[in-house]
Amino acid sequence: MRRKLAAGNWKMNGSIPGLDMIGKLKLKHPECPCDVLICPPAPLLAPALNNTAGSPVQIGAQNCHAEEKGAYTGEHSAAMIAEVGATYVIVGHSERRAAYGETDAQVAAKAQAAQAAGLTAIVCIGESLEQREAGEALDVIKTQLKGSVPEGSAGKTLVVAYEPIWAIGTGKIPSMEQIADVHALMRTELRARFGEDADSMRLLYGGSVKPNNAANIFALGDVDGALVGGASLTEEDFSPIIEALAAS
Repeated sequence: MRRKLAAGNWKMNGSIPGLDMIGKLKLKHPECPCDVLICPPAPLLAPALNNTAGSPVQIGAQNCHAEEKGAYTGEHSAAMIAEVGATYVIVGHSERRAAYGETDAQVAAKAQAAQAAGLTAIVCIGESLEQREAGEALDVIKTQLKGSVPEGSAGKTLVVAYEPIWAIGTGKIPSMEQIADVHALMRTELRARFGEDADSMRLLYGGSVKPNNAANIFALGDVDGALVGGASLTEEDFSPIIEALAAS
């Protein structure tokens, strides 16, 4: 059975004092039946890890470079992330695809580097509003999934997050039927490629996940958790989402 995952992507938010929310999560969920992950900005990785001792909360990064080392000013490798004690890394978020022109091939290379370093890669895919309205959403998902997930992936090294671009930070979400259709498609495509190994790969939904809609989303088939943005910044918002996932 797949262990569910509540992952928080802080993006370029947070502070060292703000890491106190991890301590609050520890107290609120001392024996959580699902995995809990916080992905803060890179400068906060080490101090965040200092707050996780004795708790189920894990720490991940928001990006990595595909190369192990080199003249890449401002970048950090997957090995560096693993060395400080983080266990996950997000790759291919739509904001990076849009702002930095990351392609499916580059995302796959980053995911492969993460896996080689012993990290679990959270590969993000999702369609734009124009693609959704044109009826192209499922084709876009198929293409991104095929191009962004590296060969050799397994349940321990891969999580796929479906984040429709038009739902990120907007307060809008797809219908429950649309979310279910995409997750069913992702599972089918992964099974065709990886066989039984695909059944252990977790599929997350991301895009304006809030305490008031989390339970409905988690009740859908093949939704194994969420990649949460703004609502993961405080214990008050993130904790009810964790509770909804634990109860699903």
